Amino acid sequence: MRISRGDGDESLAQVGQHPHDAEPALDARAASDRARTAARRKHLDVPRLISVNVGLPRDIEWRGRTVHTGIWKTSVPGRRVARRLNIDGDGQGDLAGHGGEQRAVMAYQIESYRYWEGELGRSDFSFGQFGENLTIDGLADDEVCIGDRYRIGGALFEVTQPRVTCYRVGIRMDEPKMAALLVSHRRPGFYFRVLEAGEIGAGDEIRKVADGPERISVAEIDALLYLPGHRRDRLERSLRIPALSPGWKSSLRALLDQEVVGIAGAGNAGLAEAAGPPPAWPGFRSLRVTRIDRESADVVSVSFAAPDGTPLPAALPGQFVVLKVRPGPELPPVLRNYSLSSAPDAGTYRVSIKQESHGVASTFLCNRVEVGDRVESSGPRGGFTLRAGDTPVVLLSAGIGATPVLAMLHALASAASPRVVWWLHGARNRNQHAFAQESRELVEALARGRSHIVYSRPATQDRLGDDYDEPGHLSPLLLDRLGVSRNADFYLCGRTPFLDDFTEGLGARGVEPSRLHMEVFGPRESLTPGMAAHERRPVHPPPGAAGTGPRVSFIRSGITVGWSSGFQSLLELAEACDVPVQWSCRTGVCHTCECGLIDGAVVYRPDPLEPPAEGNVLTCCSQPLRDIEIDL
Repeated sequence: MRISRGDGDESLAQVGQHPHDAEPALDARAASDRARTAARRKHLDVPRLISVNVGLPRDIEWRGRTVHTGIWKTSVPGRRVARRLNIDGDGQGDLAGHGGEQRAVMAYQIESYRYWEGELGRSDFSFGQFGENLTIDGLADDEVCIGDRYRIGGALFEVTQPRVTCYRVGIRMDEPKMAALLVSHRRPGFYFRVLEAGEIGAGDEIRKVADGPERISVAEIDALLYLPGHRRDRLERSLRIPALSPGWKSSLRALLDQEVVGIAGAGNAGLAEAAGPPPAWPGFRSLRVTRIDRESADVVSVSFAAPDGTPLPAALPGQFVVLKVRPGPELPPVLRNYSLSSAPDAGTYRVSIKQESHGVASTFLCNRVEVGDRVESSGPRGGFTLRAGDTPVVLLSAGIGATPVLAMLHALASAASPRVVWWLHGARNRNQHAFAQESRELVEALARGRSHIVYSRPATQDRLGDDYDEPGHLSPLLLDRLGVSRNADFYLCGRTPFLDDFTEGLGARGVEPSRLHMEVFGPRESLTPGMAAHERRPVHPPPGAAGTGPRVSFIRSGITVGWSSGFQSLLELAEACDVPVQWSCRTGVCHTCECGLIDGAVVYRPDPLEPPAEGNVLTCCSQPLRDIEIDL
């Protein structure tokens, strides 16, 4: 095998040699990393920089989409300056997931090149193949520790975190499973922060000038996040490392909190937001309608109980259920998510539904369901839930978005919470103001309850100071006028423009992202890192002949299609239907694609590195075994 360099070709046996010493070739299948490291040290006094690799972002075509990426790095001759954000001539395409001060420069080892040569049966690698800026001889992932500092040429570097798992390395390597392989084989590579800018170049010695505290290696901290077995003591030690990047700390802190609580089957909280305990029951069960109430001109509440009279399992305040209704004997069932609006421990469930003019499920539930009827319901689900603590709570909603935060208000009032609680709600007018009296009584029951109601189109009979507090719309500026603390926990529910407005406004006011909790009605926004924006189309069946396999229902998007073996995963099927999806690694590592599996069963191909939370599914690497319903 030969590795291409900017100034010619050299065999792997020659790469990284001293001017007067030739390093013998190391077999890619050597017995262990320790043996290879010992062999290297026998011939090298210190690790060495082999190649500096840079590349500016470019657009590439992939699966019919355009990807903007800087992963194509190539070796450059001479010397380059390493600066705070990158190396001269280098750039990152997706700054949300790559780059920045904590991920300015990436390093990968020639020993790992040799390993993957054997593992993948490849002989076509060139420097920068793995997206690294520095190809190095030495500094193995299981020896380098977070916080270690190294002098290379005129620059000083500090190790901050392992490589970000990303599908783009799979594109660059022409190996779709590469992101998972780098983690499972414990060869991720790592990022440097540039402490002192300076010139670097091939041949420079790499000298350690300081040890990081806690002595936790790159390989160990990578496995601590991505692989099963999140030891509490190691998590605690990792969080004491000042150099560890903020993003990595946030993930490990979430894992530590999860370990402290000890909820079985909760998945990986460091990668996917904790969704609470597993659903109270799998799939659907029949519930009896016990009450129907008109809350406003266009909102109806339907209450359910167990047919045998036993209390239903308590929900977490903010959770939702999925209802399966049959609008007609010859029509297929329709599935919809509805937030629970009642007190979480009532022993019954209440959903509050806004009737939409063309809504099949809402019309059926608002106009045709009667007391005594049976409706199929899932157990309570969802991670949009009230957090414990003593900070102020701000419940922000518009229209029917009040339903999950109303359940939170019930929970706070029932517990006689001493916290400052703000109830901030926007409606059109009194006629369309659902839960007006109910929410007013709950706020008054709180020792430190506060309320502010805004009407966008008050009617002439609406009373200012009684029915509502001011005309207009809820906005971040209102929070400043009311003196709402920026250290509060904010819970928001509404349509996307409402959420976007407050996300931007609260962020501009210094509210930490960890204090911002949101629930979206309908499909979530797509998250496809590095992909060029394209016009969002209505959901539709996939092109070609209809699939004859198990039926797949995307609940939030309101479409059911047959599975076809032409797809490799549920994610691919969703993309073919233009269902909004979220993903990053596409190989079962990062859990970005994790969503609720309401009913049915899947098989994983390949198996994820760590399973999702009980009742959830990783769409990027799963296929249906039978008819399924998923929360997309």
